[in-house]
Formats: sequence, C-alpha cells, structure tokens
Amino acid sequence: MKRARISGDIPYWYARDVASRQIAVRIPTELVDELDALIAVGTYESRADAVRAGLEAVTALERRRQTDQSILDGYARTPPTSSDQDSAVASLRDAIAEEPW
Repeated sequence: MKRARISGDIPYWYARDVASRQIAVRIPTELVDELDALIAVGTYESRADAVRAGLEAVTALERRRQTDQSILDGYARTPPTSSDQDSAVASLRDAIAEEPW
C-alpha cells in the first residue's frame, strides 16, 4: 500500500510527526556573523538550531513573565494577611538556619 503524500514530495508521516513551519526573517549582518561564530565553535550545529534555541528561550521567558504577572495580580486581588506574612518570615528564618554555611 502506497503511503499518502502531502504537498507533492512530502510524505504524510513527515508532515504529521515533524509539525513545523518555515519562516523567513531578516537579521543584521553583525548578528549573522556572531551566529556563524557560535556554529564554528560548536555551540550550535546550524543557524536553524541557533535560531530555534533563541526562540525557545524568548518564548519560555515570556511564559515565565506571564506567570509572574498572574501571581502578582492574584496577590493584588487578595493581599496576604499579617498572619501569612509572619508565617512566611518564620519559614524563611527556619530555612536560613538550616543552611550549612
């Protein structure tokens, strides 16, 4: 049985398993030179790997920023009580006292 193909020569399994999209971006020459230097020393295997790593870092940072903002918003809606603050300080003191410095 012949496997289905998507868009000409792309096998169906590839389109299904390697769900990715190609994008084109313009990057300043100096940045491309720095990127190529990272590839030359083995930090990344290719420009695509480096760009992918950068995008993953940026999106992870943004997700953390959004999570932090949600926490701040929650505390703004329901501020901690003085009892909550006292418990937090006591917990912090205990943690510091347990440090083996």
